[in-house]
Amino acid sequence: MLFGAHVSIAGGIELAPKRAADCGCEVFQTFTRSPQGGPAPKITPNVVEKFKREITHWKLAEHYIHTPYYINFASKNNRIRYGSINVVREELERGTLLGSTYVMTHLGSARDMGIKKGLAITVDGLVKLLQDYKGTTELLIEISAGSGEIIGDTFEEIATIIETTEKKLKRKNVLNVCFDTQHAFASGYDIRTPKTLKATLKNFDHTIGLKRLKMSHCNDSKVALGAHVDRHENIGKGLLGLEAFQAIIAEPKFKNINLILETPRDEKGTEIVNEIKILKKFRAKIT
Repeated sequence: MLFGAHVSIAGGIELAPKRAADCGCEVFQTFTRSPQGGPAPKITPNVVEKFKREITHWKLAEHYIHTPYYINFASKNNRIRYGSINVVREELERGTLLGSTYVMTHLGSARDMGIKKGLAITVDGLVKLLQDYKGTTELLIEISAGSGEIIGDTFEEIATIIETTEKKLKRKNVLNVCFDTQHAFASGYDIRTPKTLKATLKNFDHTIGLKRLKMSHCNDSKVALGAHVDRHENIGKGLLGLEAFQAIIAEPKFKNINLILETPRDEKGTEIVNEIKILKKFRAKIT
């Protein structure tokens, strides 16, 4: 289990590895473009060379990409829906150039057409973007917090999407999962103690399969269990509490799952440095 954080690409993605290392990260996550929209910066051979050289220099094990915020596979607006398909495919291709392990994405909202039709259209979009993809970066579905008609806020929905997509593609092990601690908690999955964590993981294994769990976002929550609101808090300062993160780090089923912080930051960046130190202290107690 390695620890990291989402870091800025301001000034160029090749500057991100040093920012990650300065925070004490062992792995890290970035956007490769503005999360609000606009054209994506070109990833030239020179950028790739610098980025990979910096990762090696700072001894960072892996890099992950988060897709932009506007992704919605179930929008009734064709521009948004087809744009989402194209952008996620582009992020997989960009990740392959950069040597990124995973691209993770939210799937969007079915408020325009209802959950049944929304799920079907989402599957069609995933099939379209993956059907001829030959890259090395893998796509992860990130569990959502569940506000409104959000797609992918339950293990059952994620399992249905994965199973149906892979059946249509006639390929196995194409889609896997990023487990976000705050989103899962807000969606009603209790992970605050070793006992409740084990129960949630048992549910995950029965519904989706633990082999699909590839990485996790490590965020405390500003909202209560089952509140269905996406509100991250610094670890130990929210309603999950430090015991939840101690339990996660000590849980054998999480042994090979890397954790990425997406918690609030202060101007000097001291919050993230301190959180990485806390996670490393928890890990040191069990190794």
